[in-house]
Amino acid sequence: MYQLWPYGRVRTRCYPARGVGEIADFQADSGREPPRFANDAERECAKVLDFYGVPWEYEPHTFVLEEDGDGRIVQAFTPDFFLPEQNLYLEITVMKQRLVTRKNRKLRKLRERYPEVRVKLFYKRDIERLAQRYRLDLAS
Repeated sequence: MYQLWPYGRVRTRCYPARGVGEIADFQADSGREPPRFANDAERECAKVLDFYGVPWEYEPHTFVLEEDGDGRIVQAFTPDFFLPEQNLYLEITVMKQRLVTRKNRKLRKLRERYPEVRVKLFYKRDIERLAQRYRLDLAS
């Protein structure tokens, strides 16, 4: 199995179709706290997924990318979203371009070590296009 720490949950409910910008706050499915997104881009992408009724998990798996000689984890990668119906991971990045290079390196390692894992990286420009199209609030 390629997952190291499963700690997410699948979102199977979608909020009423009132417009993406008006979707209610996330609610815990099983009495847990709502996801704590790393940034507004992740939160808004989750709203889009909910709006379209796409089941998702937030940071459900961490993949070991590199270990030292004693088997200790040196480098790992946790994609932002998993879409179970598509068997696809999504990574959302709004980093500056010079920092994206490091993330791309991690993705290459993930693909080398786990060729069966499908992952799609959304760059800042992709998120900005989504924000314009759906009038998302990415101000912070």
